[in-house]
Amino acid sequence: MLQNFDEKNQKDKVPKRLAHLRKLMKSYNLDGFIIPRSDFFQSEYVAECDERLAWLTGFTGSAGFSCVLQKNSAVFVDGRYRIQVKTQVIDEFEIVHWPETTLTQWIAKNIKSGTIGFDADLHTEQEIDEIKKTVDPSKIKFTAVENLIDIIWTNQPLKPKEAIFQHPLKFAGKSSKEKCLQISTLLKTSNQKNCVLTDPESIAWLLNIRGADVPRVPVVHSTAIINDLGNVDLFIDPIKLKNFSSKQLNHTTFCKPQSFNLHLKNLDGTTRVDPKKTPLSVVALLKKPMFSNDPCLLLKAKKNKIEISGTKKAHKRDATAMVEFLCWLDAQTPGMFTEIETVKKLEDLRRKIKYFKDISFETIAGSGPNGAMAHYRVTSRSNRKVENGDLLLVDSGGQYLDGTTDITRTIPVGSVSKEKKHLFTRVLKGMIAISKLRFPSGTSGRDIDAIARIPLWEIGQDYNHGTGHGVCSYLSVHEGPQRISKASATALAEGMIVSNEPGFYLENNFGIRIENLLIVKKSLSKNKYMGKEMLEFETITMVPIDKRLIIKKLLDAKEIKWINSYHKKIQTEVRVEGKALNWLRKATSPL
Repeated sequence: MLQNFDEKNQKDKVPKRLAHLRKLMKSYNLDGFIIPRSDFFQSEYVAECDERLAWLTGFTGSAGFSCVLQKNSAVFVDGRYRIQVKTQVIDEFEIVHWPETTLTQWIAKNIKSGTIGFDADLHTEQEIDEIKKTVDPSKIKFTAVENLIDIIWTNQPLKPKEAIFQHPLKFAGKSSKEKCLQISTLLKTSNQKNCVLTDPESIAWLLNIRGADVPRVPVVHSTAIINDLGNVDLFIDPIKLKNFSSKQLNHTTFCKPQSFNLHLKNLDGTTRVDPKKTPLSVVALLKKPMFSNDPCLLLKAKKNKIEISGTKKAHKRDATAMVEFLCWLDAQTPGMFTEIETVKKLEDLRRKIKYFKDISFETIAGSGPNGAMAHYRVTSRSNRKVENGDLLLVDSGGQYLDGTTDITRTIPVGSVSKEKKHLFTRVLKGMIAISKLRFPSGTSGRDIDAIARIPLWEIGQDYNHGTGHGVCSYLSVHEGPQRISKASATALAEGMIVSNEPGFYLENNFGIRIENLLIVKKSLSKNKYMGKEMLEFETITMVPIDKRLIIKKLLDAKEIKWINSYHKKIQTEVRVEGKALNWLRKATSPL
């Protein structure tokens, strides 16, 4: 199995670890210490050696941070994790709703003055500057120190040293040399001599390489410097180059990681760094830093024709596994199978699909109250039988050489209540509204996020996460800068892939989410808004939506037409046989 079900939470060890940390803080003359979820690369998904937040607090979510003072401690989480965190941290940690309450507001509430330590490798300059702006420097000071968690964490896992491999041109669609020349042109236009890259996803995309340093995300931990001629210095552990041919990277010089800091100090001319991605420790070494977005981000987000073709093929193949899985699920007897069995079955089916390399994230299979946790991960301790009347929320995906998939379906088990069907239908209405949207170029995710929420707002409900995130091509299932969110100002552009996943969650009861992936493309309509091209979405997920949960009278004629057209396309294009074919025909019959 790719996914394991070990219980990572170690609540019983947290009090001793907290006491040890506070003792060390005293020796450093610190009144507090910040423990972020991020690593040096500011990644969402981190290696085991970088799971400092989970090790100290027990909280295993992919976003959040902690601050420990001598008498108080807190874990800060956003709306996605406010149910999960309650089950994972001990009472000594106050659960703070972030960003509604900021770090400095919480600190000011608990101490009048003091010095707060942080690791400059794990925070960006922008992040620390924003924190400092909100406090009185004569009372609260922030200072960079060694990472105290690394000092007290005995048996801390070693840094990953997995070998890298070439991502073939037939899947990448563009050579590394072409991409580097694009970046060099951007640098020259901006009068920048160099650009420092610390995002492993950007480096993987730029050099057409992949690795296995992080679970589920095929990246290699490394850093790079690209200059205005398109030449790259790649700082990477030599052990990761075992059996790697660098023929396609003759514009790249391979350097040892230990030399990275010296290279930074010796850079002449203006050096571009991303204020949201670059650690403070890196910026501090540069002679002439200039803050601007990582130039790889938008280029990576706008998929080329080969990547688009590949991801569509990957989604079709992935759909066969999903259809066979849903067929199997319907044949199970309520109360006679578990969440773990559900995860195992889906993984077994995906492993048979062409070009499959890994799951794209830990499969979420939450039944009943577990489904109310947006990012629930089943463990041997949390595993429950899926009972009659449950809603089973399954959010999963695959990493294929030609594309990354991410799909959520909510399935009724046995007989479910009318209330659940009503809420499901309203979530579906929001998902359809985004799916068939047409919008002018320049429109950002924050401009359309509310559209998916309107059916829930009409009954006084909502959900505490964005409506959609960007998705890469055989890289991270969560890609920036594009997303459908209240916080996203990035314009949606042709070739971008985003998820469309409104939901509803009732704590201790059930969860609902429906997710398809969409590609942004030029609208077929000839209409223009003030001379601007119109854009629209193409749905590339090819899996039926469960009609048993739909209250038809809540849908209008256009919504019914959309569902029927979507299901007809699935029936025509997805290839399955035997029982799965019979199931598919029934599942995609007209409403």
